[in-house]
Amino acid sequence: MIKLKQAIQTQGTVLSGDILKVDQFLNHGIDPELMAAIGKEFTRRFENDGITKILTIESSGIAPSVMTGLYLGCPVVFARKQKSAIHHKGLFAADVYSYTKKTTSTITVEADKISADDTVLIIDDFLANGQAALGLASIVQDAGARVAGIGIVIEKSFQPGRTLLDGAGLRVESLARIASLSDGTVRFSDEAACEVKV
Repeated sequence: MIKLKQAIQTQGTVLSGDILKVDQFLNHGIDPELMAAIGKEFTRRFENDGITKILTIESSGIAPSVMTGLYLGCPVVFARKQKSAIHHKGLFAADVYSYTKKTTSTITVEADKISADDTVLIIDDFLANGQAALGLASIVQDAGARVAGIGIVIEKSFQPGRTLLDGAGLRVESLARIASLSDGTVRFSDEAACEVKV
């Protein structure tokens, strides 16, 4: 997706060999026009899959999920990372380890938000080690629903996430695949190196 790659090139910051900061347009500051384009692209890729619900995780997956839900015409649910005082129904839960934050969170979705009749598209901002996506998929499966696929905005292909999800039999569609962040340079999997400020 050219527009997304351009945003990564011009507004992204490589912090280390495995961390890309994109808080200007995706996971702190949000570019609405780019989110709309991302929503349209996910819609193009999944429009024939009978999606009835989109599931993401708070908070960085919410913006691309809402735009995709708008174009697919279906509701969006996000898994919470922290317990709410108003939970009074059953919960689906999964433990998810964050390699970036070095912490494990229990993500939860209220049981009435996903049903066995749903066909669910999972969306997340990054795919690195695959733990968040795998946790979301387990929640969908616990609800008796079907995972149609996983939409990823930015995949770090040099980390093991895709292998983990492929091994679980899950379809993965990534809009930008990064082969390397070494030497402060973003190298996309399908093209020549692109310089990004360090």
